[in-house]
Amino acid sequence: MHFNQLLRERFSVREYKPLKVSKALLIEVLEAGRLAPSAANRQPWNFILVSDEANLDQLKSCYDREWFKSVPQVIVVCGNHDESWKRSYDQKDHCDVDAAIAVDHMTLRAAELGLGTCWICHFDPDKVRELLRLPSHIEPIALLPIGYPQDNKMPEKKRKAFSDVVHEEYFGRPLSR
Repeated sequence: MHFNQLLRERFSVREYKPLKVSKALLIEVLEAGRLAPSAANRQPWNFILVSDEANLDQLKSCYDREWFKSVPQVIVVCGNHDESWKRSYDQKDHCDVDAAIAVDHMTLRAAELGLGTCWICHFDPDKVRELLRLPSHIEPIALLPIGYPQDNKMPEKKRKAFSDVVHEEYFGRPLSR
């Protein structure tokens, strides 16, 4: 699939077939995250694959949505604040930014492989931290359910107009096309 087509056709999947993804395909997706760029090449991430039914059931209690109860596997994306780059001017920690880039790489690779994902950030981080035995400097940043979509029909994508988000030279001046 060409990259532009992949960008247009990837969507958040909230209904999965009850099938586990093979370890080989999961490694492909995880490798895409590992290869993502990061600020100062610090690579401040850890990816935890949760496939075991007992662990998965506990993880599902961290995000109380009906559709999440049927996901076959989850990649928990964590950030390492001890390793992340901090901007010298204001000490902004780029851990979340770097983790987000890795998640984006994984979602795109998964879609290319015919797998579905859905980026989740609204979950109970303390429960996830306890379940996965995370040390204090490791933060759970995103849950990424992964599996085979129940339906490959892409929903309508709602995006802001190009002119609403792209500016030229300064904010508020639309880019001339």
